Amino acid sequence: MLANVGLSDSEFKKFSDLIYEHTGIFLKQEKKELLNARLSKRLRACQITSFQQYLKYISAPEQKDKEFVHFLDAVSTNFTSFFREIAHFNYLSSSVMPKLISESYSAGRKELTFWSAASSSGEEPYTLAMVLDDFLRKNGSKKVRIIATDISTKVLQKAVNGVYSMEQTKNIPGDFLKRYFQKGVGQSVGKVKIKKAVSQMVEFQRFNLMHDFPWREEMDVIFCRNVMIYFDRETQQRLVQKFFHCLRPGGYLFIGHSESIASIKHNFKQVEATTYRKL
Repeated sequence: MLANVGLSDSEFKKFSDLIYEHTGIFLKQEKKELLNARLSKRLRACQITSFQQYLKYISAPEQKDKEFVHFLDAVSTNFTSFFREIAHFNYLSSSVMPKLISESYSAGRKELTFWSAASSSGEEPYTLAMVLDDFLRKNGSKKVRIIATDISTKVLQKAVNGVYSMEQTKNIPGDFLKRYFQKGVGQSVGKVKIKKAVSQMVEFQRFNLMHDFPWREEMDVIFCRNVMIYFDRETQQRLVQKFFHCLRPGGYLFIGHSESIASIKHNFKQVEATTYRKL
């Protein structure tokens, strides 16, 4: 049974240092109670009675791909929604796609590659897939590849399943909902499932943004939205540089509306609010 003792300041620092080392997420002191609540659930699941014991447990080499993954799942923030910050998707359709298609034809490239770098439970990459499919239906065919990554195995599994409540679909236009989702029946009433034609457009992978990028090809578009707000300036600097090198010339980076890279050094040109291009 978990001892009725909260997370101490020294334990909070040890856990937050570990989180920063592995994820780049910087936890301020005011996040102590949140971390206390989330880790308490993992202690109960593991039948461990103290935070100190849990710290030792997850630090064991044999737990690297076991409980340590659950630990990272527990501390990850995964709020998202379909068509979140819709201005980005409107700009993608109206300006980005026409440019990319024209340039890809001129360069003889047959495929465009998109990366949802913090895909959470799938709403962002599936929105991206729907928007791209809708655009290509109206403007000619083009092969697209969408890579979707997240550090949390829990939300990635939900994304792969592609099942959502009707409440979660409230921001999806009616014609998109009809075209790209199947309504649940029987025990699944009140839920929808993304159609196979859309889910097949997205490749989900577990990936830590702090690691070296494994992609061999250059990306055309990267969505990394509402993630860097959890990083300190040094981590943001490194990540933005990695994104720049990962994009092909003419590629785009979208960040969250609450984020800014104005205070760090980068070689991007800002083309819209929170939208940048590698020229």
